[in-house]
Amino acid sequence: MNVIAINGSPRKEWNTATLIQKTLDGASSQGAETELIHLYDLDYKGCRSCFACKKKGGRHYGACAMNDELTSVLNKIEHTDALILGSPIYFGSVSGEMRCFLERALFPKYVYANPYQTLFPRTIQTGFIYTMNVTEEGMKGYGFDAHLNLNETQLEFVFGKSETLFCHDTYQFNNYDTVVQSCFDPVKKEKQRQEVFPLDCDKAFDMGRRFASPNQ
Repeated sequence: MNVIAINGSPRKEWNTATLIQKTLDGASSQGAETELIHLYDLDYKGCRSCFACKKKGGRHYGACAMNDELTSVLNKIEHTDALILGSPIYFGSVSGEMRCFLERALFPKYVYANPYQTLFPRTIQTGFIYTMNVTEEGMKGYGFDAHLNLNETQLEFVFGKSETLFCHDTYQFNNYDTVVQSCFDPVKKEKQRQEVFPLDCDKAFDMGRRFASPNQ
């Protein structure tokens, strides 16, 4: 069993990265081999609409034709047994690096048939972890969830299985006194960090454990 996790946050030791590592810890507890990839370490761009992945008889049919530092990651996904994605929410959506990754990883697998089909040859379990500064009520009030749930739909279509973990009201700064802000209560944020975030970590661990379980 092999599990790959993709960190779409520029921070390697904060909310998103912590939760992703918990999923890998859960997978490792079941004997899985794991790998964590930080997108912000890589030099790549999003889809260029070359449509080489759609050309009849083309040598890149079903795969992204771009050759950069994301290429090896996409190749690894072809052979993994489970895939975990994680991203902070920036302006209501995933980070730019994660968005570019999704374009490159998913679009080549879509077949323009009627109805659409997937070229991914197997069914694997995928999960998406989102961290965000807003509360659950804020997420729904701003309509973030409707947009983010579309990612789950796309992942499920391409890979066969997917689930989502939302982590709300995250602790954004090490010290709220050092930034210009008056809309957050640092005491409440700290309480959320101490009382709720550990529960989210447990959920992430359980996701990884289940994904790597022989009975999954």
